[in-house]
Amino acid sequence: MRLHHLAVAVLGMGAAIAAAQTGAPWEYSGKTGPVNWHHLDSAYKACDGREQSPVDIRGARLNKSLAPLEFHYRAGALTLENDGHTIVARVPAGSYMIAGGVRYELESFSFHHPGEHAVSGKLSDFDVELLHKSADGKQAVVAVRFTMERGDANAVLAALWPHLPKTAGAQEKLTSYVNAAGFLPGDLGYWTYTGSLTTPPCTEGVQWFVLQEPLSISLVQLHEFQSIFKMNSRPVEDRNGRRIEANE
Repeated sequence: MRLHHLAVAVLGMGAAIAAAQTGAPWEYSGKTGPVNWHHLDSAYKACDGREQSPVDIRGARLNKSLAPLEFHYRAGALTLENDGHTIVARVPAGSYMIAGGVRYELESFSFHHPGEHAVSGKLSDFDVELLHKSADGKQAVVAVRFTMERGDANAVLAALWPHLPKTAGAQEKLTSYVNAAGFLPGDLGYWTYTGSLTTPPCTEGVQWFVLQEPLSISLVQLHEFQSIFKMNSRPVEDRNGRRIEANE
């Protein structure tokens, strides 16, 4: 089923999954890598929990009662930050989505190579994870996967890439508006499950929406990101019996 973006304004917005570095240092490999995150800091205890993300999406159950996602994004300038683990885009207030009748405000978005969620055991080349929060503090993340199969460049990434801060702690505020609607495929079919943030403190209770249709990224765009972060994705976690549902 082809779904249309609601109020898809030209926007430089997004959501990030990476949490701000406030606890013990961590990395994506080595002694401070994912298998040891829960040992590094008591604040990271949830990283050893039973509802962690990302996961391998397979065996999803069709639930036709799941409502379509509604995106109400507004145009605005954003700030790019290199937090030492990814590039986080902080967005101005006013953009939101509606999922299951709940309004979630868009807060930020982040990038990962390779994409963090697997589909039937296969990882995508790249992903964008858009972090939203409801009025009562619940978090929802929309993951958009990218592949190099077609080799086409993504227009939103093309607008952002010249401004990527290359050193940890560096920021760059964009004065021009960016079309973040380019992060949403034409078909907004999704898989959904309950998981966590994918970086410490690995907070659980996060509702994930992984869009089924991937977008295209060019080899040049991927290499430009890899020049800053060679690899920055968490391995898939055990589902521990969690159900994954599909809306189409």
